[in-house]
This record gives sequence, structure tokens and C-alpha cells, in this order.
Amino acid sequence: MVLTNEFITQKLTEKFGEAITNIEEPYGLLTFEVPKEMNLKVMQFLHDDPDLQFRFLTDLCGVHYPDQTGRELGVVYHLHNMPENVRVRLKVFTNIQQPDVFTATKLYESANWQERETYDFYGINFVGHPNLKRILNVDEMDYFPLRKEYPLEDQTRIDKDDEMFGRGGSI
Repeated sequence: MVLTNEFITQKLTEKFGEAITNIEEPYGLLTFEVPKEMNLKVMQFLHDDPDLQFRFLTDLCGVHYPDQTGRELGVVYHLHNMPENVRVRLKVFTNIQQPDVFTATKLYESANWQERETYDFYGINFVGHPNLKRILNVDEMDYFPLRKEYPLEDQTRIDKDDEMFGRGGSI
């Protein structure tokens, strides 16, 4: 059997219905979103279903969208079916005030360090993680460096010309 994006989408919508949203195929990669409360249920289905067999977590990362109220922080999972060499991207979003997402460490052991890194840089709390603590930054840090909470440049500087940086002017 050939595992196609249409077949995967059909299986997911049969099982979870309206919970599967924002289904896209950028560059042929099936991408979809689920509510954060269902991330483990969907991943468990993708892992255990004999037709799907997404048993390898390729990547897990965080994203910060400061302009999306109520969905500021996202977790993106890349799952891989190795026998068929097919990948899917699953996204969940959470509120920055309560950034809790269920851990995937029981399902994918590689999620352990990836979730710790995502916590370290974005502050996403993976509920049920066996050892959720900073992994790359010092423990004394009281902020999460990859959140877009600070301006990238000093807005008070007057010694630079925006035209030289490709902003404004004739460029």
C-alpha cells in the first residue's frame, strides 16, 4: 500500500473529525493542527495504526507568534513513517499565560531532550515530562531567549542610516 497525504488525512478525519484543522500540503508535506489537549491522542493514533506507523519523531520545536492572542506559543512535531519514507507535520498552539502541553516522552523517547530544549528557549511546559529543566541555558535565566519579547535593535540609536540596512530610502 502506498501511503499518500489523502489517505492519512482521511484516516485522521475519520478518527478525530473536526478536531483536525488547517490541513495544508506545503511542498508536499502534510501539515495539520490539533487542539493542544489532543496532541497525545493524535500522535498515539499515528504511531499505533497499522496503516500509518509514524513511529519516529524526527523533530520537535517551539514557535512564538506574539500577535496571535491566545495562541502565542506553538509546538511543531515532525513525525516519520520509516518503512514508507513519509513525513507529517503536526502543530499545537497554547496561550503564553498557561503554556502547558502534554509530553510525548512516553511515546517517543527522543522527545525528552527536544522538549527540554523547547522549554529552555520558549518556556513551554511539557506536562508529565520526567526531567523538565534547562538544558542549554544557565538555570539562573529568568526569561526565555527565543520569545519575541524584546526589540532586536536599540530604538534610540541615531548614529545609523536605515537606508544602509535596506530599510527606507531608494532601496
